Amino acid sequence: MPRLYDLMLMLDPNAPEERQNEVIRNVESMIEADATLVGKHDWGVRRLAYEIDHRPDGAYHLFQFETDKNELLERLDHSLKIADGVLRFRTIRLKPGSPPPPTPRPEAPRPRERTQDARVAPRAAADSERPVEEPESKEAPAESDSAAEDVESPAHGS
Repeated sequence: MPRLYDLMLMLDPNAPEERQNEVIRNVESMIEADATLVGKHDWGVRRLAYEIDHRPDGAYHLFQFETDKNELLERLDHSLKIADGVLRFRTIRLKPGSPPPPTPRPEAPRPRERTQDARVAPRAAADSERPVEEPESKEAPAESDSAAEDVESPAHGS
C-alpha cells in the first residue's frame, strides 16, 4: 500500500534560476517515475531562522507524493545531497488522515528594513518641505574666504 510523503526542499535563492529549475525538474521526474505526485507548492523565498552557509534566505518548495518504493526515497536522498544549490531537504512520512499543508503566511518585513524605512521617510518628508535655498547662501562662503585671506596677509609680511 502506498504511503504519503512530504519532501521539503530549501534551495539557495542566489543560485542561478536555471540551476534551481533544474533541481526542481529532477525531483519531479524522479517522483513521477516511481510515485504519484499529489501536490507541489512553491513557498517562495523566506528568511531563515539562522544562516546556512552564510545565506540568510532560502527558497522553499514542498512536494507531496505517494509511493511504496524505498528505492525512490534513497535516490532522492542521494541526488539532493550532492546537488548544487540545495541548502537543506527533509523527507517525512505522513500518517493517514494528516491535514493538508498550510498556506504559508506572508513574510513580515525584516527589522533592518523597517528601521531604514523609518529613517528615510522623515528625511524625505523634511527634504520635500525644505524651501529652496536662495543665492545669499552661496555668497556667505565667499565672504568667509576673503576674511581668511585678510588674516593670512599680515602673516606673510613678517
